[in-house]
Amino acid sequence: MNRIGFIATSVLVLLVLLSSTLFVVDQRQFGVVYALGQIKQVITEPGLNFKLPPPFQNVSYIDKRLLTLSSLDTEPMLTAEKQRVVIDWYVRWRISDPQAYIRNVGLDENAGAMQLNRVVRNAFQENINKRTVRDLISVRREALMADVQREVLAVVKGAKPWGVDVVDVRITRVDYVEAITESVYRRMEAERKRVANELRSTGTAEGEKIRADADRQREVIVANAYRDAQKIKGEGDAQAAATYSEAFGRDPQFAQFYRSLEAYKQSFNKKSDVMVLDPSSDFFRAMQSSGSARK
Repeated sequence: MNRIGFIATSVLVLLVLLSSTLFVVDQRQFGVVYALGQIKQVITEPGLNFKLPPPFQNVSYIDKRLLTLSSLDTEPMLTAEKQRVVIDWYVRWRISDPQAYIRNVGLDENAGAMQLNRVVRNAFQENINKRTVRDLISVRREALMADVQREVLAVVKGAKPWGVDVVDVRITRVDYVEAITESVYRRMEAERKRVANELRSTGTAEGEKIRADADRQREVIVANAYRDAQKIKGEGDAQAAATYSEAFGRDPQFAQFYRSLEAYKQSFNKKSDVMVLDPSSDFFRAMQSSGSARK
């Protein structure tokens, strides 16, 4: 029984030792083997690998993929015309030489990102100082990004290479600082209000012009209609007068009788009218004649 336990214990110890000597390198990583704190081997190909058990050898991993570093601060930069602008940028970079990277930068990707952020920001500041705001928002932005990338590469591949490649440098946003932005917005708002007021004034003037023209046309139409109506009325009155004259000329007594009836009609057109007249006056002659004729 003791023998079986000894064998089992030995097997377990061997398995533990064996597992401490085996490690797997992922296709997205570099495997760095350390021997007493010194880099012993860098493994670039994925797969199963062997090493001495700790503390004789240890292994760490560094990302070999294309990494993205975005701007970490919003401190304004001065342009050539002393305008304060804020830019957002990003850098695409990768670790190409793990040994040089570990010796000159750090043990992980964060160390490289922090140092690279400082270098890229300094390069942007230097190049933006030489350019105007118009250059930053025009096609010359491409030249600016190319210059920044060239300066960053000169630093990371200088006397002490970082073991990294800077693939691309891009600007994503260029804007004034908040105080200037508010001033620009106020000027834009004032300009828009001025244009709106100008349009309203023009519209009001055009409206008054249209209304005045419509009123003038209305007056002309009404005047012409009144003129035509008076003309027709005059012609009708003339024709009626001619008809009356012809009819009255044929029978004077009928003419006198008709005029009397018209006078009665005009005099007694309201029930509330009260008239005090002498029955023997000429006004009632037609009635008297009518009454005499009936007798």
